[in-house]
Amino acid sequence: MAATDFIAAIELGSAKITGIAGKKNADGSIQVLAYASERSSDCIKKGAIYNLDKTTQCLSAVICQLEETLHASIKKVYVGIGGQSVRSIRHTETKQLTEETKISQALIDAIMESNREITLMDQEILAVEPQEYKLGNNQLTTEPVGIQTDRIEGNFLNIIARNSLKSNIRQCFRQTGYEVAEYLLSPLATANAVLTGSEKRSGCALVDFGADTTTVSVYKNNLLRHLAVIPLGSSNITKDICSLQIEEEDAEQLKLHYACAYTEPSENEDELGKEYSIDGKCSIRAHKLEDIVEARVKEILENVWNQIILSEYSDKLLAGVILTGGASKLPNLDKAFFNITKIEKIRIAQNGAIELRGDINIPQDGSCNTLIGLLAAGKDNCCKIDPRKGHQLDFIDDLQKKEEEARLKAEAERKAAEEKAAKEAEAERIRQLEEAKIRQELERAQKRLHDCETLITEAHRQMNRKKYKDALAKLEQARSLNVQEKDEEITSMIAEIEKLKEDNPFKRLLNALKNGADEMMKD
Repeated sequence: MAATDFIAAIELGSAKITGIAGKKNADGSIQVLAYASERSSDCIKKGAIYNLDKTTQCLSAVICQLEETLHASIKKVYVGIGGQSVRSIRHTETKQLTEETKISQALIDAIMESNREITLMDQEILAVEPQEYKLGNNQLTTEPVGIQTDRIEGNFLNIIARNSLKSNIRQCFRQTGYEVAEYLLSPLATANAVLTGSEKRSGCALVDFGADTTTVSVYKNNLLRHLAVIPLGSSNITKDICSLQIEEEDAEQLKLHYACAYTEPSENEDELGKEYSIDGKCSIRAHKLEDIVEARVKEILENVWNQIILSEYSDKLLAGVILTGGASKLPNLDKAFFNITKIEKIRIAQNGAIELRGDINIPQDGSCNTLIGLLAAGKDNCCKIDPRKGHQLDFIDDLQKKEEEARLKAEAERKAAEEKAAKEAEAERIRQLEEAKIRQELERAQKRLHDCETLITEAHRQMNRKKYKDALAKLEQARSLNVQEKDEEITSMIAEIEKLKEDNPFKRLLNALKNGADEMMKD
């Protein structure tokens, strides 16, 4: 029977990509409906995607396997974010108030928003874990709303990672065609699946041993106090064994069958000469394998202990240390950790605190605790159903409606684009006409100026030849061209010519003869 109500989650591990689908029960248990996994060592390193195409193929394969088991289609999945670049940084935001003021939720939200605006180089804030708030000079509280103070200091633990970590996941899921319901922090999901409320309250360190990374989370008073991802994991042990000219698959089998985190010293000669072998293909002396494994385990555990010390809570972990993850099943891991830290209270959690039900077999070795935590954190139904009709893939009405809406929207956008293009074309045509008109006016003005200057030059020439009548004719033609900048020059020349005409001796003689004739007529 096809499932119609379930939550689906994906963990992007360095050894394998795993997927799970299940349903939460009223009593807090989870009914597991499907489980699938695909190897990812050739596309994910240290918890970060480096080959997008191969990761996309693995994701599609895992989700398809889940769908086959569910007999249902998945619309979206919850995805865990982890890996080497994930870590915590502390930040403090202080607000000085002008007077004694009652703290409101709006003020707390504003302080938290200011915290999220801090500048990070090539990093982004994935989550914020508020710590205590300091009110006034020394009062510490986790719930400041309603308290009066003139100063508040907010302490925050920001979980950050490289920008590419989340963007690569987003790009892979975009290529698969499946939606991401929500990005969840894998270390927080692991803690919620493994730790008890008492352990978080009393103080503990959760160490999740993965293939390529080891994650350290420190809790105290129900708050996450420190988070770090160490770029070392169980695959480093395998690679160390491979250095003895042993194939990787055989080295992995030697590790799984014979490796031990800590071996008690032995004086038995038979034990000293003992050898381990895998199907007769390869063999290794027992003491050699012990040296290799213990050296690498010691390096990893020393790094873990260093992170716990850096958290400044190493002496406050009343609930001790909880070891989980696929490599937590390594024999005597707790003894090896005790030898380094002297912490006596150590718990190995190969199973989470959440009860699982159903017929689906899931590895009970600590490797699936994060995946179960992601499933438990999910809230929305991930099934691809029509809620009105209650069965699979019956979206015809909605699809047709959406297609029609999309068609009408596209048609409206096309018409709007055409109208805009037409308006722009008309505006361009008018602009070009205006430019042509201005250009023509300019050309005509230049021609008039040239013609005017030519006529003035000719008038000068005629004037010098004392052909005043012709000169005046040329000047009148020049004036008719209406070239304003030449009006003054033309007027001046006309006046000068008129004066020259008056000073002409022949004209004076004629005027005298005329005047004499007039006098004789009077007599």
